[in-house]
Amino acid sequence: MKAGRLGLWLLGGFLVLVGIVLAAGGGWLASLGGSLYYLLAGIGCLVSGVLICRARGLGTWVYFGVFLATLLWALWEVGTDFWQLLPRVGGPLAVAIYMLMPWVQRAFTGAPTRSSRLANGVAAVAGVALLAGTGIASLTHATVSAQESAQSTAAVTPASDDWEHYGRTLAGTRYSPANQITPQNADKLKVAWSYRTGDIAANYPDTKSAFMFQATPIKVGNTLYFCTPHDIVVALDADTGKERWRHDPKTNDKGVAMLVCRGVSYFKAQNPVSDCPTRVLVGTIDGRMIALDAETGKRCQSFGTNGEISLRDGLGETTPGFQYSTSPATIIGNVAVVGGFVLDGVATNLPSGVVRGFDARDGKLLWAWDIGRPEGAGPLKPGEIFTTGTPNAWTVFSADPELGLVYVPTGNSTPDFFGGNRTAVSDKYSSAIVALDAKTGQARWSFQTVHHDLWDYDVGSQPVLIDMPTPAGKVPALIQPTKHGEIYLLDRRDGKPLATVEERAVPKGDIPEERYAPTQPWSTGMHSFTPQPLTERDMWGATPIDQLWCRIQFKEMRYQGKFTPPSTHKTLQYPGNFGVIDWGSVAVDEARGLMIVNTSGMPLTVRLVPRKDATPDKIAGAGNGHKGLSPQYGTPYAVDFAPFLSPLGLPCSAPPWGTLAAVDLKTNKLVWQKPLGTTRDHAPLGISVPGVFNLGGAVVTQGGVTFIAATIDNYLRAFDTKTGALLWEGRLPAGGQANPMTYTSSRNGKQYVVIAAGGHGFMGTTPGDHVIAYALPD
Repeated sequence: MKAGRLGLWLLGGFLVLVGIVLAAGGGWLASLGGSLYYLLAGIGCLVSGVLICRARGLGTWVYFGVFLATLLWALWEVGTDFWQLLPRVGGPLAVAIYMLMPWVQRAFTGAPTRSSRLANGVAAVAGVALLAGTGIASLTHATVSAQESAQSTAAVTPASDDWEHYGRTLAGTRYSPANQITPQNADKLKVAWSYRTGDIAANYPDTKSAFMFQATPIKVGNTLYFCTPHDIVVALDADTGKERWRHDPKTNDKGVAMLVCRGVSYFKAQNPVSDCPTRVLVGTIDGRMIALDAETGKRCQSFGTNGEISLRDGLGETTPGFQYSTSPATIIGNVAVVGGFVLDGVATNLPSGVVRGFDARDGKLLWAWDIGRPEGAGPLKPGEIFTTGTPNAWTVFSADPELGLVYVPTGNSTPDFFGGNRTAVSDKYSSAIVALDAKTGQARWSFQTVHHDLWDYDVGSQPVLIDMPTPAGKVPALIQPTKHGEIYLLDRRDGKPLATVEERAVPKGDIPEERYAPTQPWSTGMHSFTPQPLTERDMWGATPIDQLWCRIQFKEMRYQGKFTPPSTHKTLQYPGNFGVIDWGSVAVDEARGLMIVNTSGMPLTVRLVPRKDATPDKIAGAGNGHKGLSPQYGTPYAVDFAPFLSPLGLPCSAPPWGTLAAVDLKTNKLVWQKPLGTTRDHAPLGISVPGVFNLGGAVVTQGGVTFIAATIDNYLRAFDTKTGALLWEGRLPAGGQANPMTYTSSRNGKQYVVIAAGGHGFMGTTPGDHVIAYALPD
């Protein structure tokens, strides 16, 4: 009996502590206009705990009353969504089940009581409800009935089975004519070969950089070419994965926050050159472009000096890591068009966001698109530099050789969360898609996706070029996905919308030194992937207590939807600056007219910090633009921003946090959508919550299969493009934050699917240095 009484004291004491936390936090939440549930539940737990400590069976009645009310409240808030019910009901249910244990009941009366029988009934009802929720959870965000498009879209360039550009062609559709792998046999895929690059953090003990192996290999003939985070270029046999050659440029990673090389470029000279008629170009993290013989890997001596040119020329004094190339050059004719990453959040006078065209034969500068200089100004004079602080273009470009245009997605002027000192021309070209003349670099047209961007919603996705079927015939079109979830369909000849775009009023901020755009462009003619605005009910957590914390934080922050402007009062930004759709872009099945879209949604908390409060000790070591206090020198404010997470490090917004979907491009209607990936590799005990954060994109095939990795769990997955059915999962040795590619061998007829698996330093996925090819068994 003494042991039983001690058990009651422990149980009752636990409920008293939980009750105090819930009642105190619930009172706080109620004072903010939030739910009364937590306050009332806390009071109920307090009463129950005191009674149980006094060995009164009434305490269990009170608790089961609280539990029944909790179950009804949870069903009222979120219905039968299992993953939202679980944190609301799971913990209270576990306590209820414990109360049913014989030793607990005997401690009250020495025999089972009416309260225990009532409790069994309540627990049974709860169990049925949770089981039903489990079944229905698989239908949440369920597939919409699939349908085949009546008309297909067409690629800009003729189909071949090489993969000569980052998106396979200059159009960037990521569509392959390979058709050996189908929905009927994809489940038989096996590893065909794998390769280790050796470019991993363990081999660079002195580096302070984060590794991101985001490379998509290109394939020409029987050779694959790709780059590693340190810009080591590797050529592999496409059938065996055997190394043909390797070039290490010995890059200096000092000051570089993130080591990224998304890919290399292939160039075949249209006019005779003295050496290297076919060559591979790579931009480096230390400001160089290097040309290598595609056959041997040796430097092309006709290109610059010893096969390289400086990409820092004209940028002025440049701090290492503040500007460098992360994406491959776009090759159109003999011109290699190059942008550059500029470090977020540091200052207004960072290096220029200039876009330049170089002769891919000799490396000479042909033109420079610098918005701060008048068009036709000619080469820089001695001592001149390109305009500092202008919008940069860090992602992958597309091109239309027939129109002679290069399509450049831009970011915003540095820094990101304050724009009061931006010029009118910077505002014009920030967060936009700009069509440049490939021969002269002159801007032919531009379309802005965010006006006066204060949210770091730079356009990170490669534009996708298709010939769009219309009643009047096919129109040359451009699909532009965005971080904030809107997808714009434009005529790529002049930038005019082919699907309706509406200017809608947005909130105005309260920063006196800032100016605000009164409206923002919503692409109402296309299916939108902008997430629904968050509400208090959308707050999530592993337990009722951390969910309560998220609710309090949500109610305390300023939040007025997607375009809530930054303030000195903490604001909620949703989606965050990693976006809904980022550099992975979208893929278009040209045969079926379907656009495949993978999305993410992670809220961000943002607070502008007045300069007087942004003391050096608070900003030391910051400035990587992705977390913590960033200085924003040259403006009146630093900025403090971070993912909106609970004290346990879990997202405060409810799952799913990531999806995969298909849109019919003829009707602009959603065909299917489902959660993508799970939390298996990050959650305690390997709990697999479906629908997770992802970075990377998909590839689609004529065979009807969509391949994608991208998620925070280590898998490459195959889906039926028409229905969205999951066909196969291949376990990866590291995070697959890269776009896969596929091809059919001209020698053995096999279709291979290749992915770089090396993880992402900021996402915390498993690091590695693997390139893996999958194929059907012989």
